[in-house]
Amino acid sequence: MAGGDGDSSRATSRLNQLSSHLSSSSRNPNDNGPELPNSKGRTPKRQHDLLPADYSDVLAELSKLRSIAATPNASNRGFVAQKKAGKLWVRERLNLLLDESSFYELGSTTGTATFIQTGPRTENVESFVPSNNIQGLGTVTVNDGNGSRTKRKIIVTADDFSIRAGHLDGASPEKSILAEKMALAMRLPMVKLVDGSSGGGSVTLIRKQGYSYVPTVRAFHYVVPQLNQGIPNLGAVLGPAVGLGAARVTACHFSVMAADVGSLFNAGPKVVEGATFEEGLDVKALGGPEMHCTNGTIDNLASNEEACMQQIKTVLSFLPDHGGLAPPCVECKDSMDREDARLRTIIPRRQNRMYNPRTIIETVVDQGSWFEIGALWGTTAIGGLARLGGRPVGIISLNCEVNGGAIDAAGSQKITRLLKFCDVFNLPIIQFLDIPGYAIGTIAERSATMRWGIELAKTYYTTTTPVFAVITRRIYGVAGGVMVDCRDPMPRVAWPSGNWGSLPLDGGIEVGHRHELREAEKVEVGGAKEMYRALEDEYLRLMNPVRTAVKFGVEEIIDPKDTRKLICQWVSHVYGTLMAIRLAERTTGKIRPSFT
Repeated sequence: MAGGDGDSSRATSRLNQLSSHLSSSSRNPNDNGPELPNSKGRTPKRQHDLLPADYSDVLAELSKLRSIAATPNASNRGFVAQKKAGKLWVRERLNLLLDESSFYELGSTTGTATFIQTGPRTENVESFVPSNNIQGLGTVTVNDGNGSRTKRKIIVTADDFSIRAGHLDGASPEKSILAEKMALAMRLPMVKLVDGSSGGGSVTLIRKQGYSYVPTVRAFHYVVPQLNQGIPNLGAVLGPAVGLGAARVTACHFSVMAADVGSLFNAGPKVVEGATFEEGLDVKALGGPEMHCTNGTIDNLASNEEACMQQIKTVLSFLPDHGGLAPPCVECKDSMDREDARLRTIIPRRQNRMYNPRTIIETVVDQGSWFEIGALWGTTAIGGLARLGGRPVGIISLNCEVNGGAIDAAGSQKITRLLKFCDVFNLPIIQFLDIPGYAIGTIAERSATMRWGIELAKTYYTTTTPVFAVITRRIYGVAGGVMVDCRDPMPRVAWPSGNWGSLPLDGGIEVGHRHELREAEKVEVGGAKEMYRALEDEYLRLMNPVRTAVKFGVEEIIDPKDTRKLICQWVSHVYGTLMAIRLAERTTGKIRPSFT
């Protein structure tokens, strides 16, 4: 019994110690003593015991912040300036791009806030300025140009220029980086609506933080893998894209600028004035559409913001969500066996006469599917996207209406970019070739035509997406040889208008027969001209494409009216057989396309 009483006493003592410990640890340090019973003999509840059990107080505060962020502040001078400039507010842009009620915002309450204390443990938001960069997921409805509409899930990031002009001191860097990480992890297309510096620096940040930081571009750790893995990055310039903003949109697979409000530059007019003494510049003169839609910095020009959104949706309709998938195919209402006899007469018999190469493209591809990329720059070349039998393809052509079709440095850069684009997105390529060679002359030499021409050649031989060539007329020199023989074996056909060689006859005869022509002129005045005409006639006879076909120098010469039927069959085979092999090789790492 005594032992039992001792054990009971020790247990009671330990329980009392534990009770005392719990009571002291839960007590508010500001309390002066134990709470006393009220008049009814009950201990009053502490403040945290009076808070709503359903957390409605916290939810109400968050709802208030979201409401502030989603409601334009008409008294905000940034918002007023945005409207005076004729620009849409950031959330109006999202409504224009995304399907109704599809936007799920990430970091919807991110921003700068001040709080006012309302109790020992409670506080409310006193003031709130939202982050000037909005991120989230949503769906867009894309039109395949054939009447059918498809919903695609995307990640979108949009700048709010009305708050600190998009600068870093109004942004949350981790928020924008999260969107880049998510696009990479979820393998979803990324759309970037750029207006401002997109979280770029401002000198005011030094004053705010009290020190100057070493700049980094952390987002590019995730952007570059996206580009090379074929995760679509599509950007729109919807205001002044400055510094980091300019870099983000220029890095995209496809970019478009709004003609009425868009501009892009490394630094604004005032900074330029201080550095280069160029005075009186405005944003349009410094980096408007006439500057950057004609030099290749931005791919396309659109009339306004709505047209920008439409172009982004159109490009997206041709692309997979990522490079591990085949491009999306749609039902084709245009017969794959359609013939067009007009193609027989589109190439003039006289070699020095021009024609519109876009007519060939639009006649052969699915009706209404042609979408040109970069029409205002690198104009010696033509490139874009189309469908054949409902299957997306890349299109490359030369433009005989500019520089006679000779490809210059900018034209080489343009095709190089399109080749890489098609490679990362698994798009087979159709080429309509009429190329007299690389551009020549002092302007061509000064602009490094051969340097960029060889960059183009290296890209042809390092990309692996299937290529089919239709020789419509001339194939000459290194440039022609690269474009018509970049695969082994090379799927290609020629039209009866085709002619080819190491050099065009114009200039080639003078070089090859310089001595004979000089001697003929010595024998008789005008003898050189007569000999030249005779040599020209002979060469033109020998260059009859039938002779080349007889020697198997060209695999097949076809009736131009049958072009669509033939290449539709080839594209069908690529998608039906070769595409699965290509996707497997990408999965195993046997091929590694690169956009960068």
